[in-house]
Amino acid sequence: AIAARSWLRVYRLPVYAPELNPVEKVWSTMKASLANLAVRTAADLTTAVKNRLKRMQYRHGLIDGYLTGTGLSPPTSAGP
Repeated sequence: AIAARSWLRVYRLPVYAPELNPVEKVWSTMKASLANLAVRTAADLTTAVKNRLKRMQYRHGLIDGYLTGTGLSPPTSAGP
């Protein structure tokens, strides 16, 4: 199936390689920001996580850094 799709690029990675997965960095940062947070309900925790993810979303340098740290290139913005 892979060979039949010339446009598809497949990389074989080790079974567990968190250093190659930028999402691991996102969750590591997220967990660190929640470390000393006291919440009363699961809804409060959900709200805190959503808030932090939203703030991370607008810090392009942060996300680009996570990608670069894995050896991937950040996406280029298509300017006018």
